[in-house]
Parts: sequence; C-alpha cells; structure tokens
Amino acid sequence: MFWDYSLGDLLEKGGFIMWPLLCCSIAALALAIDRGLAHFRLRLRFRVFVNKLEQLIRSGKLSEALNLCRSSDNPIARTAEAYLSNLRSGDGLRSTVVEREGGLALEAAEKRLRGLATIAQVSTLIGLLGTVIGLVSAFHQIEVSGGQVQPGDLAEGIWAALLTTVFGLCVAIPSFLLLQFFESRVDRMARRMSYIVAYLDQWLGKKTAAAIRRRREKEEPVGSGVE
Repeated sequence: MFWDYSLGDLLEKGGFIMWPLLCCSIAALALAIDRGLAHFRLRLRFRVFVNKLEQLIRSGKLSEALNLCRSSDNPIARTAEAYLSNLRSGDGLRSTVVEREGGLALEAAEKRLRGLATIAQVSTLIGLLGTVIGLVSAFHQIEVSGGQVQPGDLAEGIWAALLTTVFGLCVAIPSFLLLQFFESRVDRMARRMSYIVAYLDQWLGKKTAAAIRRRREKEEPVGSGVE
C-alpha cells in the first residue's frame, strides 16, 4: 500500500505509538462527519432569507415573518425569531433576549470543534513522541553493539521514528484544515446574526443593536495599567 507495505505492516513497524494515532484519526473522522452533518442542517441562504423577511415585515405580515424564522434552526433565523417574539418589549430587554437566544443557537454550530483542535495538536505531539522513542531505540542499538552496527540494525528504530512523524502529520493537517473551515462558518454566522438585528432595527425603527453594543461596552474590563 505504502512503500510496498500494507497499512497493517506500517502500523506494526511504527510501534505502539501508532495505535493512539489511529484512534485520533478515527475520532477526527467521526467529528468531521458529525460537524459536517450539523452544518448541513444549519444551512441558510442568507440573502434570500433577508429578502423574504423584509418583504413580509414591510407588508405588515409579522406572524408570517415569525413562521419564516421558525422554519430554520440556523442561528441567524433563531436570532430573528427572538427579535420578532419580543417586538413589544423595550430595546434593553429585547437586546438581552436576542443576544441570549442567538448565543444558545450558535453553540449548536460551535459544538465539538474544540475536539478537532485538540486532535490536531495532540496528534502532532504523539508523532513527535514516537520520533523521539524511535531515535532512542536506534541509539540504544548502537550502544548495545558497541558501535559496530550495520544499517539494517538501525532500521527498526528509524522506521518507527519516521512513520510516527508522517502519520501524526497526516492526522493533524486535515484536522486543522477542517477546524479552520468550520470555525470560519461559525464566524460568518456570528457576523450575520448582528447584521440581521441591524436589518430588523432598520425595518421596524428599533434600536436593539445599539442597546447590545452599549451593554457590551459596559461589560468590557477596564485596563488598570499605567500609561
């Protein structure tokens, strides 16, 4: 399969460190499938959604606009639903509810991404550990043989050192790329959640976005350093 060896042969040559790497690869694949399905369910054509919502609101069809928001589990739709459900509340209360419900909905998209980040980091370290162990094994062989060794005597340790590095990177790189992909989608959702609040403020003459901004400014820690 690789270098005229099957995957099973490579796992054996890589030593016991290869098994944690195999577990990491299986976990990364499971997380990638789980997050892929979750983000597929949360898909939303933002511009189409905004246009439909604007038409309904400007036509005074608030109940239909609310039903449109409830038809999707996307955090953007959940944010708009919270806004319209609390339309008669004050800007302060509405901003609190919108921020809370939007944050809770966004957690569904963020869930388990830390697991991918952990696998990307840990698999690299596990591969490095395998490299060190393989080199230690090779140098131990040199010591045992009194320096009189053939290249073939060192092959086992060098194989283990290099294979664990290769397999560690083969797990870490795709995991890192998938993490960046899903995090970029979450960041885009978060930005569009603030956009939809601004749109609703514009269409309905409210100041929810300003209330959210004021509260966040008050919650920011004040620096105590001396200039």
